[in-house]
Amino acid sequence: MVLAEEYTFGVVPQFETHQLHAIWKPVLEELTSSTGHTFKLLGSQNIPTFEKSVAQGEYDFIYSNPWHTVVAWEEQGYIPIIRDSSRDLTGILVVQKNGAIPAIRDLQNTEIALPAPNALGASLLMRSELKRIHDIDIHPVYVGSHSSVFLNVVVGSIRAGGAVMSTFLEQPKEIRDRLIVLHETRAISPHPISAHPRVPSSVVADVSLALQHMNTDHQKKRLIEQIPMYQAGPASLDEYLILKDWGVSDFYVKP
Repeated sequence: MVLAEEYTFGVVPQFETHQLHAIWKPVLEELTSSTGHTFKLLGSQNIPTFEKSVAQGEYDFIYSNPWHTVVAWEEQGYIPIIRDSSRDLTGILVVQKNGAIPAIRDLQNTEIALPAPNALGASLLMRSELKRIHDIDIHPVYVGSHSSVFLNVVVGSIRAGGAVMSTFLEQPKEIRDRLIVLHETRAISPHPISAHPRVPSSVVADVSLALQHMNTDHQKKRLIEQIPMYQAGPASLDEYLILKDWGVSDFYVKP
């Protein structure tokens, strides 16, 4: 009997470890069932650890943010294969709704709350646009999460904060009602699944097809929606390389 080869899956730890396993274990079990290949989820303690593992090519497949995707291609040749085709990712800059609403130019040399240095939409995209398009320098204050960004602005401990539109819309109404979006960045395709070049092309094709087939089955679609990936569709490297032209690398902090 020929044993099926096992392929490893690395996922950017954007949620707690138990939540990531609850989301991805059923997805990988379905991929195993539908492709005949075996997939194993390899966890990372934090984002810097994940970044180092990607740089060393430890994973056969990765699910990563758009800038991690560019770095993974540069360092190991990972190629994006699937993304959520139903939406794009944008960063937003929020301020308090009450009182005078500042213009972007008023934020020159101001402290701005951000979740983390390498948060793509909230930090990297926002900082590159403020500098390159508006010639605004800021003093970032890293507060650990998008929710903390919103709370810091709401209570007035900081003047403005960077986040992403999707997390803003998920906030309680009492938080949203006290904030206004001052600026929204250009849109970029969301987190893709990418494959290492050592993975046989036939396996990559099987994975891509299986994920897209999940769109057509209600129960299977619910699995990938937890990622979140609401409509699995093909991804291309060019969708993400545009970030290099946008100056994102100027603000990326290497692990």
